[in-house]
Amino acid sequence: MPQAVKLVMSFICSREKDLALALSAAGQEYGPVDFVSEPLPFDFTDYYEREMGKGLWRRMVSFGPLIGPEQLGAVKRWANTQEGQTLNEEKGRRVNIDPGYLAASKFILATGKDYTHRIYLGGGIYADLTLIFQKGSFSPLPWTYPDYASEPLLGILNLLRKHYLWQLKNLGKEEQGTRPEVRGPRNKEQD
Repeated sequence: MPQAVKLVMSFICSREKDLALALSAAGQEYGPVDFVSEPLPFDFTDYYEREMGKGLWRRMVSFGPLIGPEQLGAVKRWANTQEGQTLNEEKGRRVNIDPGYLAASKFILATGKDYTHRIYLGGGIYADLTLIFQKGSFSPLPWTYPDYASEPLLGILNLLRKHYLWQLKNLGKEEQGTRPEVRGPRNKEQD
């Protein structure tokens, strides 16, 4: 059985209220948020401007409960559904949600676009090996998006890796009456 991984999502938008709605939905689905970055300018590309407008920024978010790596495809499909529920007047997205996971040795993003280094997960979703951990830090690969290959994202992901390793160390140990949780998407039948 593969080791549990830390769910991380990138939220790109231009309005705090859109982020708040998306974060609330993500927290309900994947458990409490345990990290939210400061707003980071999204200025490495203008790829989303035509659809989402100018003045975009990103927040990196991680969740307390760990997940199984095999759940990444389902998380991306959930993210795609959420994006479709927050359309602007021109029917473009108000928020872009890019989920991935952090493991001790790598950072993987989920995408709907195929490429030479991406592995098909099913349901139209691919896993993108975005960063590898070597020599004490996450390191980019030739295909890594420029924003993920530079600060402050590398620093944020290195910090989250430290927290993840602490979670793994304490998984199954009593921590003030609670244990770090490993879970998947919320089961609607349990509600």
